[in-house]
Amino acid sequence: MKMKTSGKAVGSSVIATKPHGKAAVVSGNDVDVMGFGEVTLVPHEAELRFRLIHFWEARSPHTKTLIGEEMLLIDEQGNVIQGFIPASRVQTYLREMTSGSVYRLNKFFGSRSKVQFRVADHNVTVMFSWNTVLTPLQNSLVPFPEDRFRFHDHEEFEANCDLRGDLYDYVCHMRLINGQAMTEHLIIDEVDIAEKRHLVVHVQTHDRPVMKLCLWDQAATAFCQKFKSYGSTPRVLLVTTVNPKRIGECLWTLMSSRPGTILTGRSGSNSGVANEVIADVVTKPETVTLGELFSYIKQETAKVAWFECTATVDDVLHGSPWYYISCGGCNTKATKGPTSLVCTNKKCAKSEVVGVPQYLTKISVYDKSEQAVFVLPGDAGRELTGKHVSELVARYFEIHKFVVKVSQHNLTGKTHTITVTKVLPAPAPQNAIEDPADERIRKASGSLESHEAKRAKSG
Repeated sequence: MKMKTSGKAVGSSVIATKPHGKAAVVSGNDVDVMGFGEVTLVPHEAELRFRLIHFWEARSPHTKTLIGEEMLLIDEQGNVIQGFIPASRVQTYLREMTSGSVYRLNKFFGSRSKVQFRVADHNVTVMFSWNTVLTPLQNSLVPFPEDRFRFHDHEEFEANCDLRGDLYDYVCHMRLINGQAMTEHLIIDEVDIAEKRHLVVHVQTHDRPVMKLCLWDQAATAFCQKFKSYGSTPRVLLVTTVNPKRIGECLWTLMSSRPGTILTGRSGSNSGVANEVIADVVTKPETVTLGELFSYIKQETAKVAWFECTATVDDVLHGSPWYYISCGGCNTKATKGPTSLVCTNKKCAKSEVVGVPQYLTKISVYDKSEQAVFVLPGDAGRELTGKHVSELVARYFEIHKFVVKVSQHNLTGKTHTITVTKVLPAPAPQNAIEDPADERIRKASGSLESHEAKRAKSG
């Protein structure tokens, strides 16, 4: 429905530059206000009034060249539409734009919305043209909604995985942040996140499967800032415009354009559940073959990750055992300080480190798709399966299940050996009590790759 308003327009006259350099003054007394529902695929002279929810750069995925500025707009009726400013006109309007502010827009073109990565249901995009005029709407008597969300659940993300279609919103419980369980005094390592440029949050809605949310660059920084702003650990996350993808057998939701919002609160009766989440359960690795494991490592988008694989152990590589000195408290690699050993784990509380030797061994394994070399702590077999690592090959062609870590050194090609973080025991009888795996094997694995890379360089 179009509305006619009489009287002078709010604010002063606005100047828009024409292609030939002359200026056009806009100060109309009668304003033809158009709602988003009336925007069609033609040029429009009418005025749009809206709140600018958010805006972000659109760049070519290959050349990184700026294509333009994407915008998400909402009118007084709560209708949402996408806007776009071509790269050649971005600087003309960018200095006037602030997320959350209310604007009036005159003279624009209705363009067909793109199919991929849409953030609004409307099939038309508001395209800025050479004579478009954008001005703040001061002292508006009409309230404009702050935002509007398009929520999807796990099943819908699953169905739209890897289709590069609409980017939807998600509200969920946070289970892990970079592998750390949600405790009352959780501290996020911002230095580590800044170096890696991303963080991973394990998220879940009620009792649905867990998904991994990857936040990059500005989104990761905004997450850390909002997380720290709360007096206690927030449990609920509202994240917007996420892109569902599948890596291995796990469903990931990758942060797209708009920064997510952390909601405070204990999520009602579910707070107890959130506090009782066990990291090893939430981060159950995806099952892959050795061939799929190496294919993943070769992908340009591959990240550090854990996988579960079944392989046959056929040999212990002779002459390969070696060791490093670890902290007796957390089993992280220890280095020599001025007067004593120093733990390299920033979160370790021990000021005086007692060194403990950690023995490591290489084993040769294979499955139907590929052959590989695994490196693991010498006591891993005994502690996790009742056997020493050398006993794993007492019977040749015996099949075992391993949890392995694809490290940064694997991704950069510094080493081709794969670090084992856990050797899974054979299935126990139904009435048997299963012993928990020793957590120190997992903690020790973080320092294996750096040593292995050094040995690889030295031959």
